[in-house]
Amino acid sequence: MHPNEPYLPLKAETDLIIGACIEVHKQLGTGFLEIVYKDALEYEFRQRNMFFEREKEFHVPYKNTILKHKYYADLVIFEKVIVEVKAKENIAAEDLAQTINYLKCSGCKVGLIINFGTAIIGVKRVVF
Repeated sequence: MHPNEPYLPLKAETDLIIGACIEVHKQLGTGFLEIVYKDALEYEFRQRNMFFEREKEFHVPYKNTILKHKYYADLVIFEKVIVEVKAKENIAAEDLAQTINYLKCSGCKVGLIINFGTAIIGVKRVVF
C-alpha cells in the first residue's frame, strides 16, 4: 500500500462486489425498484461463485437483552460485507446511519451502499 493511499479494509472483496454491481447497472440502467436490482445481483453473485445471503436476519442487542424486532440486511457477501441496495436520486444521511447500525449489530466491519438510481452508479463505502 502506498503511504498516500487510504486504508480500505476488505478491498479485494469489495472490488468483486462493486464489479458485480457495475455489471447490473450496465445491463439494467436506472428506473427499476430496489427488488429488481437485488434479483439481478443475486444472479451475478451466483454466476461469479460469490457466497452471499439475501435478507439476512440480525438481532438488535440493547443493554442486557435482545430487542424483539430484528433487521434484515439486503445482502451479506462473503459473511463479511453488508450491501444495502438503493434506487433513488442520492444516497442520504439516513442510508449511512442505517448501514452503520447494521454493521454494529452484525459484527461486519464494512458496508457498501449501492445506488442504482443515477446515471453513474453510486457507491458509498462504510467502515465501522
